[in-house]
Amino acid sequence: MLSNPPKSSDLLLHRINTTTTTATTTTQFQKSDFHKRYFPLKCANPVPDSVARYHTHAAGPNQCISAVVQDIAAPVSTVWSVVRRFDNPQAYKHFVKSCNLIGGDGDVGTLREVQVISGLPAERSTERLEILDEERHVISFSVVGGDHRLSNYRSVTTLHSSPAGNGTVVLESYVVDVPPGNTKEDTCVFVDTIVRCNLQSLAQIAENLTRRNKS
Repeated sequence: MLSNPPKSSDLLLHRINTTTTTATTTTQFQKSDFHKRYFPLKCANPVPDSVARYHTHAAGPNQCISAVVQDIAAPVSTVWSVVRRFDNPQAYKHFVKSCNLIGGDGDVGTLREVQVISGLPAERSTERLEILDEERHVISFSVVGGDHRLSNYRSVTTLHSSPAGNGTVVLESYVVDVPPGNTKEDTCVFVDTIVRCNLQSLAQIAENLTRRNKS
């Protein structure tokens, strides 16, 4: 079975998981064929098809796909300034201890080695930057090595303006192999919890930056 996150974070992760699920069940995604196929989940702000198309994942029979949505009360430019830093995921990802670039200079194809905090089913992860679209605010990476059980993991994160124009909607989706001894539900619950925790942290950081900029 997948190991649980560190005990000190259990309550935080549970609270974030519960709160986010409640907060993002107001309005369904737009009813395109894409959304019907890939996103039965709901969110407060619909995701345009022009954004959702980046989250098409071809899953094999032993893989699972999921996505997490986060509304942030900060401009896209502010949120993107944090998300785009492939060399600094620990800026908002709680479970990353450190990160070093081991190949490339930040362009697509760059490799990073991430050291994970103790308690997760991993110690290190080697990851490749797959997409960095500054204009459309899209970033994607895949796991290409490491000592963890989340094999063939690929994540895509997109940002777009909220309907009111004064906030950001972040959508992070992923596809990953289901580890031996686990179910698809086990795997998605575990990874979703980590992603939600990261996006809650991102929201707090971006909103604090926005408040400081205004003052």
